[in-house]
Amino acid sequence: MPTRKFYLIILCLILLSGISSLALADADAGKEKSALCAGCHGADGISLVDEIPNLAGQKEAYIIKVLKDYRSGTRKNPMMSSIAQSLDDTDILDLAAFFSNL
Repeated sequence: MPTRKFYLIILCLILLSGISSLALADADAGKEKSALCAGCHGADGISLVDEIPNLAGQKEAYIIKVLKDYRSGTRKNPMMSSIAQSLDDTDILDLAAFFSNL
Protein backbone atom coordinates (compact mmCIF):
# COMPACT_ATOMS: atom_id res chain seq x y z
CA MET A 1 0.00 0.00 0.00
CA PRO A 2 1.47 3.43 -0.98
CA THR A 3 2.51 5.66 1.86
CA ARG A 4 1.53 9.25 2.52
CA LYS A 5 4.98 10.35 1.35
CA PHE A 6 4.38 8.62 -2.00
CA TYR A 7 1.11 10.53 -2.51
CA LEU A 8 2.80 13.83 -1.61
CA ILE A 9 5.54 13.20 -4.17
CA ILE A 10 2.97 12.39 -6.85
CA LEU A 11 0.99 15.53 -5.99
CA CYS A 12 4.12 17.69 -6.20
CA LEU A 13 5.03 16.21 -9.58
CA ILE A 14 1.55 16.91 -10.92
CA LEU A 15 1.62 20.49 -9.67
CA LEU A 16 5.12 21.11 -11.01
CA SER A 17 4.25 19.74 -14.44
CA GLY A 18 1.46 22.29 -14.78
CA ILE A 19 3.59 25.13 -13.49
CA SER A 20 6.44 24.40 -15.86
CA SER A 21 4.33 24.98 -18.96
CA LEU A 22 2.69 28.11 -17.55
CA ALA A 23 6.04 29.46 -16.37
CA LEU A 24 7.07 29.74 -20.01
CA ALA A 25 4.22 32.18 -20.67
CA ASP A 26 5.06 35.85 -21.26
CA ALA A 27 2.13 38.21 -20.66
CA ASP A 28 4.02 41.13 -22.26
CA ALA A 29 4.53 39.10 -25.43
CA GLY A 30 0.87 38.10 -25.22
CA LYS A 31 -0.14 41.76 -25.17
CA GLU A 32 1.77 42.33 -28.41
CA LYS A 33 0.22 39.23 -29.97
CA SER A 34 -3.31 40.20 -28.92
CA ALA A 35 -3.75 42.88 -31.59
CA LEU A 36 -5.66 40.46 -33.84
CA CYS A 37 -7.87 39.40 -30.92
CA ALA A 38 -8.80 43.02 -30.15
CA GLY A 39 -10.91 43.33 -33.28
CA CYS A 40 -13.56 41.03 -31.80
CA HIS A 41 -12.70 40.64 -28.12
CA GLY A 42 -11.78 44.29 -27.46
CA ALA A 43 -8.37 45.82 -26.76
CA ASP A 44 -8.93 45.31 -23.04
CA GLY A 45 -10.39 41.82 -23.47
CA ILE A 46 -13.97 43.05 -23.04
CA SER A 47 -16.14 42.43 -26.08
CA LEU A 48 -18.69 44.99 -27.20
CA VAL A 49 -20.87 42.26 -28.75
CA ASP A 50 -22.91 39.87 -26.61
CA GLU A 51 -22.15 36.86 -28.83
CA ILE A 52 -18.39 37.29 -28.47
CA PRO A 53 -16.95 36.24 -25.10
CA ASN A 54 -14.86 38.46 -22.87
CA LEU A 55 -11.30 37.22 -22.44
CA ALA A 56 -10.21 39.55 -19.64
CA GLY A 57 -9.87 37.66 -16.39
CA GLN A 58 -10.57 34.22 -17.85
CA LYS A 59 -8.60 31.45 -16.25
CA GLU A 60 -5.29 30.87 -18.00
CA ALA A 61 -5.77 27.10 -18.29
CA TYR A 62 -9.21 27.63 -19.84
CA ILE A 63 -7.88 29.98 -22.54
CA ILE A 64 -5.11 27.52 -23.34
CA LYS A 65 -7.55 24.63 -23.65
CA VAL A 66 -10.02 26.54 -25.81
CA LEU A 67 -7.35 27.83 -28.20
CA LYS A 68 -5.82 24.36 -28.55
CA ASP A 69 -9.29 22.90 -29.14
CA TYR A 70 -9.95 25.46 -31.92
CA ARG A 71 -6.54 24.73 -33.40
CA SER A 72 -7.10 20.97 -33.41
CA GLY A 73 -10.67 21.22 -34.70
CA THR A 74 -12.17 19.72 -31.53
CA ARG A 75 -14.01 23.00 -31.02
CA LYS A 76 -15.52 24.58 -34.11
CA ASN A 77 -15.88 28.21 -35.14
CA PRO A 78 -14.71 29.27 -38.60
CA MET A 79 -13.12 32.55 -37.46
CA MET A 80 -11.49 31.20 -34.29
CA SER A 81 -10.34 27.99 -35.95
CA SER A 82 -8.52 29.87 -38.71
CA ILE A 83 -6.86 32.20 -36.20
CA ALA A 84 -5.91 29.37 -33.84
CA GLN A 85 -4.32 27.46 -36.73
CA SER A 86 -1.73 30.23 -36.98
CA LEU A 87 -0.81 30.02 -33.27
CA ASP A 88 1.96 27.85 -31.89
CA ASP A 89 2.06 26.66 -28.28
CA THR A 90 4.15 29.66 -27.18
CA ASP A 91 1.66 32.09 -28.73
CA ILE A 92 -1.19 30.35 -26.91
CA LEU A 93 0.61 30.44 -23.55
CA ASP A 94 1.49 34.12 -24.01
CA LEU A 95 -2.05 35.12 -24.99
CA ALA A 96 -3.51 33.17 -22.07
CA ALA A 97 -1.10 34.84 -19.64
CA PHE A 98 -2.00 38.29 -20.98
CA PHE A 99 -5.78 37.93 -20.96
CA SER A 100 -5.97 36.10 -17.64
CA ASN A 101 -4.10 38.96 -15.96
CA LEU A 102 -6.45 41.70 -17.20
